[in-house]
Amino acid sequence: MLKAIARDFRIIFERDPAARNWLEVAFLYPGFQALVFHRLAHWLWNIGVPFVPRLISHVARALTGVEIHPGATIGSGVFIDHGIGVVIGETAIIGDLSLIYQGVTLGGTGKESGKRHPTLGTGVVVGAGAKVLGNIQIGNDVRIGAGSVVLREVPSDCTVVGVPGRIVYRSGERVEPLEHGRLPDSEALAIRALVDRIEALESELSKLHAAQQPANGLAEKVSSLEQLVSVGASSSAASTASLAHSSAHSHAHSSTHCDGVQCCDLNDRALQEFLGGSGI
Repeated sequence: MLKAIARDFRIIFERDPAARNWLEVAFLYPGFQALVFHRLAHWLWNIGVPFVPRLISHVARALTGVEIHPGATIGSGVFIDHGIGVVIGETAIIGDLSLIYQGVTLGGTGKESGKRHPTLGTGVVVGAGAKVLGNIQIGNDVRIGAGSVVLREVPSDCTVVGVPGRIVYRSGERVEPLEHGRLPDSEALAIRALVDRIEALESELSKLHAAQQPANGLAEKVSSLEQLVSVGASSSAASTASLAHSSAHSHAHSSTHCDGVQCCDLNDRALQEFLGGSGI
């Protein structure tokens, strides 16, 4: 227990640039204090002491804002940054060197008995506000983006983002734990791909309309000439008026393509602001 506490203490200086001296870490870091309380409560829980472990957990929650059930198993070198709002369930397991930010919940999904909370591997990073729910396995070196909701198992060396959490493989790229700005956005990539596809389809549709217009114009001229030959010079004025009407109709159709409905204009300001704000 003491070795684990010492490792928890040292890891803070490696991962938090705001940690300046041991006095600040010992007295002003609620995440570290919550772990100290938990390790004592967990030891008493394992030897079968009643009530006292839960009392220690309750006092620790009041003092630090971190709620850790005394039955939870937490490895060494774990850092709970800021800590406020963190909830860790009874059967949760957290591997060594994991990093947990504020507002994280490692909880269950119902009233089932037995193992009902997640298991985190070694070196897992759980972003602020993320929820990992149920008896699921999170592999080693997994990064869970802030605000994500993870309901399924995640293989090692992957990143999870979104609600519900979507797995994004990193292709073996090593990412530092604190570099949250490098998390991929799978939804943004999907939207970008759809927008590119719409642009390509609209371009092809415009080309098809442009190719059809000369053929339609030639057919109308041939028809007009046939009418002139059949009815004579007396009907030439009516044929000319009909030709002008057909030409105007063709021009109006070309300006409102996509079967008479104005297609989506990808230069719309609202769409540009959305894509620009999403970084895509």
